[in-house]
Amino acid sequence: MKPAEFVTHLGKVRASAILRTDSADLAIPAMEAAVRGGFSICEFTLTIPDAFDIIRAFSSRHPDIVVGAGTVLEVEQARLAVEAGARFLVSPVVDEAVIVAATELDVAAMPGTHTTTEMFKAYRAGAVLQKLFPAPGIGPDYLKACLGPLPFLKLVPTHGASLDNAGDWLAAGAHAIGFVAPLFDPELVADRAFDRIEERARQLLAALSIPLAYGNDKNNSFS
Repeated sequence: MKPAEFVTHLGKVRASAILRTDSADLAIPAMEAAVRGGFSICEFTLTIPDAFDIIRAFSSRHPDIVVGAGTVLEVEQARLAVEAGARFLVSPVVDEAVIVAATELDVAAMPGTHTTTEMFKAYRAGAVLQKLFPAPGIGPDYLKACLGPLPFLKLVPTHGASLDNAGDWLAAGAHAIGFVAPLFDPELVADRAFDRIEERARQLLAALSIPLAYGNDKNNSFS
């Protein structure tokens, strides 16, 4: 999948499942629960033990799912992730060498940004998507303000996006949303409560199907 194709696909499905866990054994069954719940874009962070092997195994088992690698901090990590089957690379920071590596490997780069300066720097370096990380306390208002002067950005909030405010992020202009803890609660993963993770996946995706008219709902929460 070419970078532009991934950007379009992510914009259509509007959400990705992001897994960070200390257990290599639980990574694949936890992510498969999210897939059963409807997610078609899945990210395994490289902080997971044996992450490259997990990406390779999951990609082989689910060729119809778009699999990516998160917490990519080094060029060599980018190369190994793509060799294992990753079709997009996510970072918590803006590292131009990693962005260039993603471009050379012909996969989408999504570096972590927080300020408009970082967002524009990532865009100029070739990042087709910009991860909003961590999402600020004022939530969607911040994203909307950033897009005012920089409407060409493709911002994807992760930390701070929840079931309660998912529609607000999209209404504020988010290209998509990455769900971490609201989907993969650490206790649920540790307890192997995969049926509950599947149900969370369904609930989160359902929340995206009816974006709110941002600013018109007094009961919106920004957690």
